[in-house]
Amino acid sequence: MTDPNIPPPERPEVVHHTTINNPPKSGGGGSWIALLVGGLVVVVIIIAVVVFSNRGAIEAPDGTDISVDIDLPRPELPDAPKMPDLPDVPPVNPPVMPPEPAPAT
Repeated sequence: MTDPNIPPPERPEVVHHTTINNPPKSGGGGSWIALLVGGLVVVVIIIAVVVFSNRGAIEAPDGTDISVDIDLPRPELPDAPKMPDLPDVPPVNPPVMPPEPAPAT
């Protein structure tokens, strides 16, 4: 063990150099989103110009007198198929109750 009262020996000063090589950042992840949003904005502007410029719009008729006469034949359903005749059922006799026994006196 060393004596704590003695100062440590002189050490040479050491300089450590650390180099971190980070690759340069590209456009990042948001560049394709910006392209997509920009394209959508352009499409919306084109649609707005076409809708509000009245190019190719159908003009409404001047008069409001509209008379329509539609005369169509009334549809009829086909005849339903006829039910087959049922076979003759033999007569059934009603059940007969046995005679009651005489009371026991």
